[in-house]
Amino acid sequence: MGMYAYSGQVCEFGKVVQEHWEGETWAISEAKAKSNLTYQWKVKNNRGADSKVTLPGKVVEIGG
Repeated sequence: MGMYAYSGQVCEFGKVVQEHWEGETWAISEAKAKSNLTYQWKVKNNRGADSKVTLPGKVVEIGG
């Protein structure tokens, strides 16, 4: 399991809703990390599970 970080834009339904957001999470893969980070953003910004939120930037492994 590794620590992953994201720094970049957040899009909702294909439209940029936040120019810059940063988050970190522990995960077993880059794909799972991106999923975790998307969930974190949804919770912090009061979005429902049905919101189509994407992180178009790169998730990078920072340790673990």
